[in-house]
Amino acid sequence: MHVIVVGCGRVGSELAERLQKAGHSVAVVDKDRSAFHWLPVDWPGRRVLGYGFDRDHLAEAGVDECGALAAVTSGDNSNILTARIARETFDISNVVARIYDPRRAVIYQRLGIPTVATTSWTVDRILQRMFPEKSASIWTDATGQFRLVERVLPPWMAGRALGSLGDAGRWRPVLLTRAGEARLASPEMVAQEGDLLLIAVRIEAVEQLEKTLATGHFLPLAEPSGPQGGDFE
Repeated sequence: MHVIVVGCGRVGSELAERLQKAGHSVAVVDKDRSAFHWLPVDWPGRRVLGYGFDRDHLAEAGVDECGALAAVTSGDNSNILTARIARETFDISNVVARIYDPRRAVIYQRLGIPTVATTSWTVDRILQRMFPEKSASIWTDATGQFRLVERVLPPWMAGRALGSLGDAGRWRPVLLTRAGEARLASPEMVAQEGDLLLIAVRIEAVEQLEKTLATGHFLPLAEPSGPQGGDFE
């Protein structure tokens, strides 16, 4: 996959390098030529001097072949503008924006753009937002029997009750975050596209959980029993 990283500071350069090592082609865009010193000397990807919200600069970075974009500059406005252009103009589905003011997160998420605030920023977190079809393991208990995984729910699960995903003997939804607001997960809660779900799972069942999330086999639609979205409404 071709990926564009806008912003070549510490985070942007590390993100670009890890994406390249994972086998992706990567273009890095930054308005400051000196920022490219963060990249390895033998960096094989593209370096584009310019702005992520400039269509000509994005074209130079290969936006027409792009499958994912991360806007990780030091400015909230630049990042969200870049992300919106990538999503709305170039129809890039995997887009994420870094933000410094977490109060803006809800607004951006309502626009359908995943964000990560600097207070919780890690390259692992942005990779998860860029590739939401993969779960991120965030905790394993001391006995090595259980793990907490975080996953952006796939589009096909929208309109289905979380209880349809649960398997009490192997895994159980624990916490659901929507538009920056978290709620304890309940079986009757109805999922929406873009929800972030924290799931407790037995170690030996992690692979089966991934297959269930990937395929959605045998998950019945939720029976409406009130406002869609459970206690979020």
